[in-house]
Amino acid sequence: MSLREQKKLAVWRAIRGAALRLFDQRGYEAVSVEQIAAAANVSRATFFNYFASKEAVVFDQDPEERDHWRALMNARPADERLWDSLTAIMIGFNERLADRMPLQRRLKAQSPALAQSTQDLGEQFRTDLRDWVATRTDGTDPLTATLQFNLAFAAISTAYQTWQADETFDQYLQRLRRCLDQAGAGPAATYREVQRSLDE
Repeated sequence: MSLREQKKLAVWRAIRGAALRLFDQRGYEAVSVEQIAAAANVSRATFFNYFASKEAVVFDQDPEERDHWRALMNARPADERLWDSLTAIMIGFNERLADRMPLQRRLKAQSPALAQSTQDLGEQFRTDLRDWVATRTDGTDPLTATLQFNLAFAAISTAYQTWQADETFDQYLQRLRRCLDQAGAGPAATYREVQRSLDE
C-alpha cells in the first residue's frame, strides 16, 4: 500500500470510528454528518468523499476487509468439499465482525431509518463468494453449487434473526455454527435429530 493509500485508509477509519462512537453514545438518529465530520476533524465534503451517506458509515466494509475474505477463500484446499469450504469461510468472515455487528444490530433496533435499510455488512462479500463458488465448481454442477451457496446465507440469516438481545456475539457465532451444521446435514437429518430428542 502506498503512503497516499495509507493516509486515505487512516481518514476512512477515523471517520467511521468517530461516527460509530457517536452513534453508540447518542443513537443513530441524533447524530448528524456535520457532528461526525467535526469529531473526525474533517470537513463535511471530506466525509462525502469517503461515504455516500450516514447510513453507509454503519454498513460499508473496511477497505482492507476484502483482502481478508479473499484470503479465506484462497486458503481452502482444492479437494475440500464445497460445503466444508463454505462453512469455514462463513465462520471466518463473521468472526471478523465482532467489533461492528453487535453495534450495527443495536442501531438497527433503535433506528427506524436503519431498520428499513436493505444494506447489510456483506454485499460485496456475497458477490465475491458467488464468483469464488463458480470458479471452484467450474460450472460442473451449477444447481448444487447455487443451492449450497444459498443455504450458507440462509444459515447466517437464521442465526442473525434468532440472536437474542441479551446474548453475546460469541453466542451468535455458536448459533451460526449450529445453523451451518444443520444446513450441511440437510433438513431430513435435522428433522430425525429433533424427533429422536423428543422421543427420549
